[in-house]
Amino acid sequence: MWRRTYLLLLLVRIYLALSPSYIHPDENFQGPEIIAGQIFGYPNLKTWEFTSSHPVRSLFPLWPVYGLPMLVLQWVWTETGKEAVAPRVIYYALRLLMFILSFVLEDWAIHELVQSPRERRIAVVLVASSYVTWTYQTHTFSNAVETLVVLWSIVMIQRILDHKHRSSLLSSALLGSLVAFGVFNRITIPAFLLPPGLYLVPHFLRKPFSLLALCTTFILGSILAIAVDTYFYHYSTTESLFQILRSDPTITPLNSLLYNTSTSNLSLHGLHPPYQHLIASLPLLLGPALLLFWYIRKPSLSIISALSATVLLSLIPHQEPRFLLPAVPLILSSVRLPSSGVLRKYWFVSWIIFNTILGVLMGIYHQGGVVPAQLWLGQQRQHDPELTKVFWWRTYSPPVWLLGGKELVTVDLMGMKADEMMDRVSGPIDGYRGGEPRSVGLVAPRSSVDLDAWIERTKSNLVFEQLWMTENHLNLDDLDFEEDGIVGTLERVVGRRGLVIWKVSRNPQA
Repeated sequence: MWRRTYLLLLLVRIYLALSPSYIHPDENFQGPEIIAGQIFGYPNLKTWEFTSSHPVRSLFPLWPVYGLPMLVLQWVWTETGKEAVAPRVIYYALRLLMFILSFVLEDWAIHELVQSPRERRIAVVLVASSYVTWTYQTHTFSNAVETLVVLWSIVMIQRILDHKHRSSLLSSALLGSLVAFGVFNRITIPAFLLPPGLYLVPHFLRKPFSLLALCTTFILGSILAIAVDTYFYHYSTTESLFQILRSDPTITPLNSLLYNTSTSNLSLHGLHPPYQHLIASLPLLLGPALLLFWYIRKPSLSIISALSATVLLSLIPHQEPRFLLPAVPLILSSVRLPSSGVLRKYWFVSWIIFNTILGVLMGIYHQGGVVPAQLWLGQQRQHDPELTKVFWWRTYSPPVWLLGGKELVTVDLMGMKADEMMDRVSGPIDGYRGGEPRSVGLVAPRSSVDLDAWIERTKSNLVFEQLWMTENHLNLDDLDFEEDGIVGTLERVVGRRGLVIWKVSRNPQA
C-alpha cells in the first residue's frame, strides 16, 4: 500500500515541478538568470547580491547545479544541428533536474537516516506528501540545494559515528566537500550542521586523520570556490587570476556574513521578531505536522539539526519560511504518527487538506502567469516588431533571460500606484518621435480593478488590446482585507484571478 501511495505522490511532485508557478524572485535571479547570461549570452538582470562592491552570492555552486545542465543542452543542440536552445526548454529542463535531485538525493537520504524499515516507510511517505517537497524543493532555490547538502552532511556524520573504530576517511572527506559547497551556497548552513557536528569531536580526537581528511577537502573546495568567484567578479581586469587571489580575493560567504550581521542592511529586506520562525514559518511549512512534535521517536541528529537551526536562525532579524526549508524533511523523518486510530485518522485528513491547498496555491497559481507570459513575449517579439517595450505591474520581477536575447525592454513597475503607473505607460506613446514605439505592452493581474477605468476608456483615450491571458495566476500581494473585506477581497483576487498582456496605444480618433 505504501509503495502505491509513494508512486502517486511522485506523480504529484513531477506535475507540480513542471507547473510554472513562481514562489519567490530568488529562484530565478540567484541562479538561472545569471548562468543563462554566462552560457548563452542572454541579457540578464544582475541583482544587488552580484553587483555590490562586496558581492554576497557565489557562482561556485551555480555552475554544477545550473551551468552543467545548460552546457549539456547547448552541446546536444549543437551536435544535432538545431538552432539555439529555446529558453522554454532550458526552464523546464532545470525544473525536471530539481525534481530528479529531490527524488533521488532527498528520498535516498531519508532511507539512510531512518534505520527501522517500518519507521522508514512512514518517514518517506511523510516527506513525499509535503507540499514543501512538491514545490519549494523542485524550484531552483538555493534553499532547495541547501536542503540536499544538509541531509547528506548528516548522513556522512551518522556514518562516521556508526563506525567509531574506523577512520572513515572517505566519509570525512565527503563531509568536508559538502560543507565547503554548502557554505558557498548559503551562509546559513552552519546553523544546521554545527550542533550535530559536535558529536564528531571524540571521533576526531581518536582518529586525527579523519579530521585531516575533512579539513583538506574543505580547504581545497573553498579555494576552488574563491578562485571561481574571483574570476567572475574580476574577469575584466588586466591582472592575472593568481595576482588577484593574492591581493583581493572575493570571499562571498564572508561578505554575506558581514552583510547579514548589520541590522541596517537587513532592515532593507524587512525585520522580524525573534519568534517569527516559531509562530509563522514552521506552521506555514509543516501545518498539522507540528502536532507530531509530541511523537518524536527519540533524539537524533536530524531533529537536533532542525531545532538548533530554528533557534539560531531566529536570532537573525530578517526571517523567511524558506530559510527553514532543510528542517522540513529533518522533522518529518523524526516523528511518529499518533498511536490512537481516531487521532491518526483526523490527523491524516488535516494533513491531506493542508498540503492539497498549499500545493495547489504554491505549485500552480502563485504568480503562475509570470513565466508563461515572459516566454510568450519572447516568441511574440519576432512577429510584432512594433512591440519593443513592456511594462510589468503588480507582479514579481519577470526573469529577463526567458526572452532568449530578444530586443525587448522590460520595465518592472512593481507595486506602483495606478495613476503613476499609467503616466509611465502612456509616456512613450505620447512622446513618439521616430524611434519611440507607438504602442507598448503592459502585463498586469486581472485582480487589479484600478485598471478597469482605463481599459473602459473612462479615464483616458488609450486603447487596450488583449494579446494574451492565463487564469493560472494569483497575486497574493493584492490582498486587501481592510479595504475590501474578506468576501470582497476573495471575489476580486480569486474570482478575477489571472494575468493579462495588453497592447496599449493611443486612440487615433481621440
